[in-house]
Amino acid sequence: MLPTRFSILDRSLTRQGQSEAQSLRDTVRFAQHAEALGYHRFWVSEHHSVPGVAGSAPTVLAAAVAAATSRIRVGTGGVMLPNHRPLVVAEQFGVLAALHPDRIDMGLGRSVGFTNGIRRALGADKADAEQFDTHLTELLGYFTGDQDRYPGVHAHPAEGLRVPPFVLATGAAADHAADLGLPLVLAVFGGDRWIEVAERYRARFQPSTWSPRPEVIAAVTVAVGETREQARRLLAPEAWSTAHSRTHGVFPPLQPADDVLALDMSDRERALFEEAVAGQVHGTEDEVIATLDTLATRGGVDEFLITMSTFDRAEMLDSYRRLAHAARLTAPERESAGIPA
Repeated sequence: MLPTRFSILDRSLTRQGQSEAQSLRDTVRFAQHAEALGYHRFWVSEHHSVPGVAGSAPTVLAAAVAAATSRIRVGTGGVMLPNHRPLVVAEQFGVLAALHPDRIDMGLGRSVGFTNGIRRALGADKADAEQFDTHLTELLGYFTGDQDRYPGVHAHPAEGLRVPPFVLATGAAADHAADLGLPLVLAVFGGDRWIEVAERYRARFQPSTWSPRPEVIAAVTVAVGETREQARRLLAPEAWSTAHSRTHGVFPPLQPADDVLALDMSDRERALFEEAVAGQVHGTEDEVIATLDTLATRGGVDEFLITMSTFDRAEMLDSYRRLAHAARLTAPERESAGIPA
């Protein structure tokens, strides 16, 4: 059965000819539209030293988003815990939650920087990822006031605040989420591996003060158009940036869809491009809802976390509007914002 909650993850991708500052301002405006359309959460991400991605400081950007909105939940998808000390993360989310009560989510991941240079600059390495469960337990303890790794150390103003934690994972970290009784966010790609992880997570889940039952949030790219061909076209800019990054090592700013479709790609680039498009959900409103309903039923999905970026922001917002309409999302802000149902 299709979940009643739909949320959004935005990575602040830059567009060709656009500054990174503009991309960040667009993210804040996008959050305002998301709120008006009835989406449940708006999350931002963490990427370091990636050309074409302006979202590098998620808690800072989340603060700007929360200040510009009033109802929608705001959070991170996610803060990569190996890159930060748990005490600092607790303090940052404590400040956010103190300023925006009952609206802040703490999405946490275990990824480290993409290259050795980035990892050195962050003061992190792959060994830190292996300590994810230890750091996660320490972080949660700062909110409950019972962390015992560093006796006498407290996180202010986090201690005593209720900031829902979510674990972004596909492998071992999913087991940590189950053992600690935390909601799990899984990326949906081709194949059924994410479904297998979700099933193992539910079977292993231990109820906790954070969540009495297992909760699976599926992160999926969705493009909705008037026709299936139009929806596929929306995916072209990011699919090309992905293919380019895997062949040249650089994720470039998004290019106009028509320019991408006119490119003379190499065989490898074309294969990677088609693979990137094929792995995403796209189509008309009815087609997309049918696909998401199937995913929800097969994976036991409680909520969808939607992500989709394209060069034309008006077309991107129209896709999210169509999805909100198809999913029958409602929000009191919609009418006042002048956004049609």
